[in-house]
Amino acid sequence: MSRVALIEDHARLAQMVRKALSAAGIETDVFSNISQAEYGVRRAEYGVLIVDRGLPDGDGLTLLRNLRSAGFMTPCLMLTARDALHDRVDGLESGADDYVTKPFAMSELVARVRTLMRRPPTLTSLSASFGDVRIDPQHRTLHCGEHSTQLAPAELQIILMLVKSNAGTVRHAELEHAAWGMTEAVTPNALEVTVHRLRKKLTAVGAAVRIINVRGIGFTLHDRPVTLDKSDR
Repeated sequence: MSRVALIEDHARLAQMVRKALSAAGIETDVFSNISQAEYGVRRAEYGVLIVDRGLPDGDGLTLLRNLRSAGFMTPCLMLTARDALHDRVDGLESGADDYVTKPFAMSELVARVRTLMRRPPTLTSLSASFGDVRIDPQHRTLHCGEHSTQLAPAELQIILMLVKSNAGTVRHAELEHAAWGMTEAVTPNALEVTVHRLRKKLTAVGAAVRIINVRGIGFTLHDRPVTLDKSDR
């Protein structure tokens, strides 16, 4: 996965980090406070979190602790202007995987993000299942029995969001954020086209699971036979 979440309230620094990561082929969604970040991270899949300690609504460690306690094991790189040993220890004990102290070289930041992205996923995120379908995020594959098919990055994020909802309805905007990030422009029919491709792949592997259109709201998964209208095919 080549998308990271940057939680940083200093607009100029955030822009510099985003530009450096983009040059390295890594796309970035920027959040300026804990509230925005917690909403975004819980609704999209990121390869790495870059979290500033000093945020307008609190310490970045508060965000990290909340995410870790909720089961989000995404690798985290802390940004801090503090260089005392106890500050670094606090970060690592709160669930951070690495840290850099401000000021830092952009080349070092990019290198550390790349290192975190190469880490294997934790056991809790190796697969996700719903009905007769299993998703392998690491290899971007959808499995049903002995059959499998490869998923494009946007397809993977959408099916993961639907699986995690456990038959709940996921709104259009949340699926778009998961698939393309919160700052990337999305064409009006991109979601419908991607869902259509996912439906064809589910049919191709013989899955009973179906993606159902909840008209005007979003999409949900069913794992039992249902009467489909034309928009669900």
